[in-house]
Amino acid sequence: MRVLVLLAGFYLLGVFLLAALAGADYAVFTYLHGPIVYKIVIPSLVIVIPIVRGMFMLRTPKEDAPAGITVTVTAAQEPALWEAVRDVARQVGTRAPDEIVLIEKVNAAVSEESSLMGLRPGTRRLYLGLPLMMGMDEMQLRAVLAHEMGHYANFDTRLTPLIARGRAQLIRTVAHFHERSAQKIANERARQDKHAAKRIAKGRRATKVDTPGLGAAYRGMATVYTAYGNFFMRTTLAAACRQELAADLAAVRVAGRDATASALRELNALDSALDFYMSSYATLGVGAGLLPRPGQVFGGLRNLLDARAQDLEKLSREPSTEPASPYDSHPPLAERVARIEALPDDGRAGQAARPALELLADANAALTALEQAVLTPQALALKRVDWEDLVHESMTVYADQGAQEIREACTAEGAGPGLVALLDAIDADPAVRWRIADRFPKSPEQAAAATGDTAREFARPVVRRALNQLVTVELTAGGAVRWQLSWSHPAALRYPTDGFENLLEAALDATVADQPDTEPLRKLVRAHASV
Repeated sequence: MRVLVLLAGFYLLGVFLLAALAGADYAVFTYLHGPIVYKIVIPSLVIVIPIVRGMFMLRTPKEDAPAGITVTVTAAQEPALWEAVRDVARQVGTRAPDEIVLIEKVNAAVSEESSLMGLRPGTRRLYLGLPLMMGMDEMQLRAVLAHEMGHYANFDTRLTPLIARGRAQLIRTVAHFHERSAQKIANERARQDKHAAKRIAKGRRATKVDTPGLGAAYRGMATVYTAYGNFFMRTTLAAACRQELAADLAAVRVAGRDATASALRELNALDSALDFYMSSYATLGVGAGLLPRPGQVFGGLRNLLDARAQDLEKLSREPSTEPASPYDSHPPLAERVARIEALPDDGRAGQAARPALELLADANAALTALEQAVLTPQALALKRVDWEDLVHESMTVYADQGAQEIREACTAEGAGPGLVALLDAIDADPAVRWRIADRFPKSPEQAAAATGDTAREFARPVVRRALNQLVTVELTAGGAVRWQLSWSHPAALRYPTDGFENLLEAALDATVADQPDTEPLRKLVRAHASV
């Protein structure tokens, strides 16, 4: 009822504004005479257009469905997943979804294509994130499913089209007023620019372009609709928060208090884990033209979750406590968890459950199909390699790219682009090291101290890092060292022998000493570069 009243309020606002404009025009015709009448009435008639246009934009906007794959298999083909969804729907007391759409996010959501202002039910869809399933067991997933089925049972999805209609109409109406205001100002500026150009052509001084007060009526109308839009959004989103809390109770009834609370806690950790995984692992090789094997772009998340279980447990113990905004559609996660954990013990703690991903008949096939739906054609055309090769080849390419600036600085100082040429230049003129360091950006502190011995101490680590990078490029090109994959730590170089790293540190120190000795570094590289 609240949604219907708010939607009706949009039309009543339009009717009120039209009546106010009509009353103002009537008063103008009654009490004023002459050209001023038309100067007032014509602009008011122009303002009527966006008001009427907004009122008659009745069609509910079509929202783009999340990218994903529609699971159209029968119960015989994917029995466990469909049976779990249908069983949860039965327990909640609502009709199960007609389709399940797998998505690439740590999320689950439902939609319904209802009509007749929500009175006629329509196709129901459940959007289920595969990354979500990777980090949960079956009972936690059932809690998530029960929450979503709770939205169906509480008719939340029936109201969505009405709310979307109201929001869209308000946004379009406000945008139209702003467009009219901007166009009016642009037209006036163009007219004044043309007039100024004519004055200049006649040798006169151009007048200043000015548009005082133009479009003010449009902006005023936009302000009125914006104020109502803010009220509409705050009210509907506050109702959405209450819907989330009600859906949480449905989850508790089906899966139990502890499983529901732990599922919400996992959301916080899994969302952060997925963001980190996608940026640091899945897309690591994109710049080198590489992607993981099919099914591993999202599937590799399982390796990260296993390797960093302790870190994720810490995140799950600290759900988000960001303060609620009047424009939030969900209450803070910490509040939801606290409400659930404050409920009486229902005796269902510690229920044994298999990993949620085992509900799929072939998880790797589902992950591969998801890649085909989500990734761009350009991404799908990249070379596919194993994780170990992806890390090594990608880091090798990036290390070589990072050394390009070093090569350019060395060449500019006549030291040549390679490691051996640089060492020869250092032997011939040790000061070349500091001149090369001067070609790299300096921090304000370094720039302020860029004289004498102090400047040299700032330059020394710069030269050392440059030498180390050139050594890395030389040895990886020769196969002596290899970048090693780690799911619990950043990728690191695997050196040929246990004591190699210590020898390298000592050789670099000798090369950047006040009296440089390049021989240890030369011998070390010669001994391993051809391995």
